[in-house]
Amino acid sequence: MSNLPDESFRDTIATIDEEGHRRFIFPKKPSGKFYDNRKWVSYFLLLVLVANPFVKINGNQFMMFNVLERRFNIFGFPFWPQDFYIFVVFMIVGVVFVVLFTVIFGRIFCGWICPQTIFLEMVFRRIEYWIEGDRGAQIRLSKQEWNAEKIRKKGLKWFLFLVISFFIANVFLAYLISSDALIHMVEEGPENHMSTLISLGIFTGVFYFVFVWFREQVCIIACPYGRLQGVLLDNKSINVAYDYVRGEKEVGRAKFNKQEDRAASGKGDCIDCKQCVHVCPTGIDIRNGVQLECINCTACIDECNTIMDGIGLPQGLIRYASEDEIEKKAKFKFTTRMKGYTAVLVILIGVLTGLLFLRTEVETTILRLPGQLFQHKGDKISNIYTFKIINKTTKDFDSIHFVLHNIKGTIKIVGEPHLKVPKQGMIEGTIFIEINQFLLENDKTKLEIEVFNKNKKIETTRTNFLSPRGFD
Repeated sequence: MSNLPDESFRDTIATIDEEGHRRFIFPKKPSGKFYDNRKWVSYFLLLVLVANPFVKINGNQFMMFNVLERRFNIFGFPFWPQDFYIFVVFMIVGVVFVVLFTVIFGRIFCGWICPQTIFLEMVFRRIEYWIEGDRGAQIRLSKQEWNAEKIRKKGLKWFLFLVISFFIANVFLAYLISSDALIHMVEEGPENHMSTLISLGIFTGVFYFVFVWFREQVCIIACPYGRLQGVLLDNKSINVAYDYVRGEKEVGRAKFNKQEDRAASGKGDCIDCKQCVHVCPTGIDIRNGVQLECINCTACIDECNTIMDGIGLPQGLIRYASEDEIEKKAKFKFTTRMKGYTAVLVILIGVLTGLLFLRTEVETTILRLPGQLFQHKGDKISNIYTFKIINKTTKDFDSIHFVLHNIKGTIKIVGEPHLKVPKQGMIEGTIFIEINQFLLENDKTKLEIEVFNKNKKIETTRTNFLSPRGFD
């Protein structure tokens, strides 16, 4: 049993102590090539995240997820409840893309793209470093008595965190109810929209709780993606990985001694400085292998490369690599599994593209009124219908009328003869359709009804027309 690897690290997580109490992580401030690249990617994504609900394409908000009214805008395309199947396909495409990306590159999404990581590492922690200092200073401040210095630093930090949380909550609300509605509510004042103000306060409280206290626990406990990667990863997946072959060699890791010939001693290149642990935002030891808590943020790569440079050893002891590359020196191959996910993704993208092209900007539904039979009006047969017209465009329709296409007859609208449908709006109403008996060959006739706005046809819909049996 003594030859078995030590797996005791899997029994606990770094953020919980032996008594089950929360252990706060004080990561060292990262620096290096990967961190600089992550900063630029994060700042760009933050700009996109904040701008998305305020950018419009053809009058449509670029991104909107109005769950209450079941209206969504994705890349400027509006999706109504009637288009929900397209939205579902879009979400499935996103999930398959993330799955494929994970199979190839591991949990890189979490470290580079996830909003939780970006806000925590590139906004809140950077404010923390600015106010409280680096890892050592933060630990000392945490253990320090509540004196004037600690109150001042903690108070300033928590106040800034609250302001940023309130800002994030407003952006989040703009995604949910639209930026136009949010701006309108701000202009009218909070006293006229108390329910929205309460919702805003709840969102602010949630974000404040997450970034002040819960933090990396979101990635470790709440987010299901960390557990999903355990199913998706294999020995050919590229992760942030420790090269244990080079790091351990024959003797194992050992402290650095500049007086010895490390290559001749059989000691590994890892000098057990633990800087990779100190810089990790989830507090893990990457040398233990792939772990649920690892978010592939590359902070350990930068830190290890700095140490390797300092002692005159090659960089890359911790790097992006697969298990097979480290153990067998095998080059990356696009496996059958990856090809299968890619094929599924391509098919789904094709289906989504086709659905988007077939999707109409106006949707008209005409249905016979339930429980109503046809009526005789002299030599004509009359049926009563309800209609619904949805205008998905950003233009008003101010003169809607109906025309029978495949048979002669008349359509009478109950109320106004010409209907108006506002942009992004909907109207409902009732119509009568009358057709001469001699034109009806069966007791159920399929009708094609064209919908016009002024002289422009905007939609064609179909319905059934009932008539008596057995007449000539």
